Amino acid sequence: MNANRKRLSVALGTLFVLGAIGAATHHFGIDANPVTSAQAGANTPAAADVDVATVVARQITEWQSYSGRLEAIDKVDIRPLVPGKIVAVHFKDGQLVKKGASLFTIDPRPYQAEVDRAAAQLAAAEARAAYASSDAARADRLIGSNAIAKRDYDEKQNAAREASASVKAARAALGAARVNLSYTDVVAPVAGRVSRAELTVGNIVSTGASAPLLTTVVSVSPMYASFEVDEQTYLRYLRDAGKKDVPVELGLADESGYSRTGAIVSVDNRLDVSSGTIRVRARFDNADGALVPGLYARVKVGGGQPRDAVMIYDAAVGTDQAKKYVLVVGKDNRIEYREIKIGNIHDGLRIVEKGLQSGDQIVVSGMQRVRPNDAVKPRAVNMVDVARITKPAA
Repeated sequence: MNANRKRLSVALGTLFVLGAIGAATHHFGIDANPVTSAQAGANTPAAADVDVATVVARQITEWQSYSGRLEAIDKVDIRPLVPGKIVAVHFKDGQLVKKGASLFTIDPRPYQAEVDRAAAQLAAAEARAAYASSDAARADRLIGSNAIAKRDYDEKQNAAREASASVKAARAALGAARVNLSYTDVVAPVAGRVSRAELTVGNIVSTGASAPLLTTVVSVSPMYASFEVDEQTYLRYLRDAGKKDVPVELGLADESGYSRTGAIVSVDNRLDVSSGTIRVRARFDNADGALVPGLYARVKVGGGQPRDAVMIYDAAVGTDQAKKYVLVVGKDNRIEYREIKIGNIHDGLRIVEKGLQSGDQIVVSGMQRVRPNDAVKPRAVNMVDVARITKPAA
């Protein structure tokens, strides 16, 4: 009986030890079966397929992009210069007009009457001046023989001078009357596009501070684009804008590119310290009339000397906290982590200021599937084509 109990205790102890070993092996990932270990080694993940592109190295001239608004070079508010009743409107809303074209007619009859009255006064003054001049000449002949008193001589000479002055006053009054008459024909002071008629036939208009707005005229071509640039752009490109040509291009909101080329015509005389920007104005031709004052404009400014640059697909740039990096395919097709310093976008590609050089290959698709030191199966693609295909609409 005691012998049977002893054998049972030994058997139970052996089972306990084997169970403990098995549990420990499972807990620490130890596979006691060499066949199972071999099978696990055979299941190592295969190298991931990734798209790889060679960095673009070329000589570039950098551009800076800004938002602005279009402005007319000439904008004139048309207001009456003489009071009266509007008797005619000579344009249609939105019409293109030439400089000097008639826009409104204010009743000219009172002003024509004033011209006629001033002309009559001038004629009378000239007649009096002619008589006074003749009388003074006669007095000149008589005074030599003492046939006229000195007092009478002086009176005739003074009358001649007064008559001459009256002629000048009458002539000035006639000129003023003619000017007022000309103001009854309200003309376009500049060539351009006229707005709508704010007042129509039959309305009475006045002058002075309360003069109503009749319409506006804005020039069409060329056109200004006004925008604000940061301090660095001013220092790099625009500081010498008056001494050298600075390239500038314009694109509208519905355009993906920049369809017009212009020139910088003015840079403001001070920097706005609150925004850190300075106002700039560029001029663009508008022969087709497509540019309208007030439209949103995308403006890019170029400058500086051409330089060698390395550029990559922008989406291939990763962010690691405050750092920018790319995944480079190195020796034996293994992934390398490469920290870089990036610059501006140029022709759809991101400029890399530091960290890459000509000939380097980077992962442009499949970055999320690989990590540094992983082996990959690179599939070569063109950097420019990738950027063009995935370029967002501007």
